[in-house]
Amino acid sequence: MSLPVTYEPRIYDGSEEPFIVLEGVSGIGKSTIARLLTHRLRATSLHTLPKPHNDWSKPVNNRLASLPQIAFYLSGLMHASDCVRSSRVASPVIADRYQASVIACHAAVRGIPIDHVRQIAEPFLSYLVQPTVTFYLRCSEETLRARMNTKGDLKQDDTELFSVPGRLRQLLFNFETVAADDPSAVWVDTEGKTPDQLVHEITQTLERTRA
Repeated sequence: MSLPVTYEPRIYDGSEEPFIVLEGVSGIGKSTIARLLTHRLRATSLHTLPKPHNDWSKPVNNRLASLPQIAFYLSGLMHASDCVRSSRVASPVIADRYQASVIACHAAVRGIPIDHVRQIAEPFLSYLVQPTVTFYLRCSEETLRARMNTKGDLKQDDTELFSVPGRLRQLLFNFETVAADDPSAVWVDTEGKTPDQLVHEITQTLERTRA
């Protein structure tokens, strides 16, 4: 999509540090790994959706119909991309969720075929900074349930992962569908591994990518 100058993303002078994304369903360990990886790489941490959008997501989910809801999430995603642009001039950026989550989660929650959501999102995706690597995390359902039981700040999305019939299966399918077309995708099996082991595995992959 060709944008008028007013709507084009801002360009920052300087080198571009790596932009690393962690994706996967709630409870898989993204936040823990992002925190450790941010410390290890002396990176800037970003959660999608960033402020101010994250403060508005609950009423948006409860009150808006499907189209205005995805428009809200796409605006938050583009804002996240702008944050990445400005931050990666000075340091690597680690994002807990990015475009895969916006598409996969909206499709699953609204019961919409993921291809329909991708068609709606497509005109805006060229605005986004593309990740250097996107790590898609996965584990067994049994392990995911165990991790969720130890999570202290359960949100509606967390509880609905198991309480809504078919939600987990649909989300897993959606993430696999998005990852299949993602040139930055790297799958990471988190089963039986500590967060420190996973961070070590991820940093080794990053070193190979940069070599």
